[in-house]
Amino acid sequence: MAAPNCTLTLAQLLGPNVTNSGAAASFICDQFSTTTTNFSDTKFAVDTVYLLFSAYLVFSMQLGFAMLCAGSVRAKNTMNIMLTNVLDAAAGGLFYYLFGFAFAFGSPSNAFIGRHFFGLKSIPSATPTPTDYSFFLYQWAFAIAAAGITSGSIAERTQFVAYLIYSSALTGFVYPVVSHWFWSPDGWASPSRSNGNLLFGTGVIDFAGSGVVHMVGGIAGLWGALIEGPRIGRFEKTGRSVALRGHSATLVVLGTFMLWFGWYGFNPGSFTKILVPYGVGDFYGQWSAVGRTAVTTTLAGCTAALTTLFGKRILSGHWNVTDVCNGLLGGFAAITSGCSVVEPWAAVICGFVAALVLISLNKLAEKVKFDDPLEAAQLHGGCGAWGIIFTALFATKEYVNEVYGGEIGRPHGLFMGGGGKLLAAHLIQILVITGWVSITMGPLFFGLHKLKLLRISPADEMAGMDMTRHGGFAYVYHDEDESSANGVQMRRIEPRDTSPIGN
Repeated sequence: MAAPNCTLTLAQLLGPNVTNSGAAASFICDQFSTTTTNFSDTKFAVDTVYLLFSAYLVFSMQLGFAMLCAGSVRAKNTMNIMLTNVLDAAAGGLFYYLFGFAFAFGSPSNAFIGRHFFGLKSIPSATPTPTDYSFFLYQWAFAIAAAGITSGSIAERTQFVAYLIYSSALTGFVYPVVSHWFWSPDGWASPSRSNGNLLFGTGVIDFAGSGVVHMVGGIAGLWGALIEGPRIGRFEKTGRSVALRGHSATLVVLGTFMLWFGWYGFNPGSFTKILVPYGVGDFYGQWSAVGRTAVTTTLAGCTAALTTLFGKRILSGHWNVTDVCNGLLGGFAAITSGCSVVEPWAAVICGFVAALVLISLNKLAEKVKFDDPLEAAQLHGGCGAWGIIFTALFATKEYVNEVYGGEIGRPHGLFMGGGGKLLAAHLIQILVITGWVSITMGPLFFGLHKLKLLRISPADEMAGMDMTRHGGFAYVYHDEDESSANGVQMRRIEPRDTSPIGN
């Protein structure tokens, strides 16, 4: 049905000399209205497809996590670590559906926690903020990414029930509360707060989650690894560290490339929409910002990888592929916060410093006898914290206004002439995430420890959880009982050529 104003105005323009001008005006306006509706529907469809595709990319990172974890542990624990990655996604899916999404984005709500959409009730919802199933799927993929980070820190020595408990708590409550603070329009530190009352006039710019995802997962892993203690044999009585190297560099590289691929959904996908014009020209809009975000993500990771390569070569004398992969991921974790609001040249600085942060934290971990098989606490927690600070230093005025709205005098990066308010907001973010995860996940891991539900027995740890907890090894091996302290030894079965001679 055409709008009355359109019909009346057009009828007047056609004039009394046109036969049945009112009907003609109504018909023409109806066609315009239908065309406008079709354009609007097309925009929603394109944005939804973009968000769903990004969600699929982020979910594919679970395969990357699984392969990276599998390659980073010893062969006798491969099946265990892969199973935990599957259950992070499965348990996380159920608990995020029941509680997590509501705590994170259930609007209207208070500044601390969401109160609606439990079990996706009232979804799709047009008010107060349009929310559809595709948005839930995308956010669930983020939630299980945080849980996957933690599993790497406590690998090779943790009881299976502990994985289920911590993963459910992290995805169902701990992580959603943090994402509500910084990403929900109702959150107290959101840069897009609906009431306009922004923290320090800016809110926290954590675009894709250096703090919300990576710091949460890294700090949770830090507490788990601290309470469990190092793996048997990781440190000698003299204090010297012993490298318990993973069994497959091939899987590590495969997992790293899968994570790299998925990060293009993690960072550029966090726009959630692509058909948003910026009013500068036909060629420039959010689609260009999406491309720029992919570029900054790439440059930060590449710089971090090369810095780690040469840095570790100087320190250890080796070209180590596993260290390079971890450095690459550290650069990605760091740029995740500011990927949409910094220039490409700044991303190079981000990656360079991220590699130095990771190398330094790994050295510190060795000195204090902290054992994290995947360096997850150092990589995601440490590099994530650096990424938050980096954003507060290098966020540009132009990009901040494009992505978050042009508030008059809105603070941006300190080094870009924006003052120190954004840095103050981001330092608060680091403190509150560290505090929140510590007071929730720390007692949880400590309680599991006291109930003897956290760490496996020394005998099981020496033999490997694949055999003692999962009924067999991930690979085809013979198991030979030995009287030595090494427990079960594994010898690979070599295939025989049973084909007839001459074939």
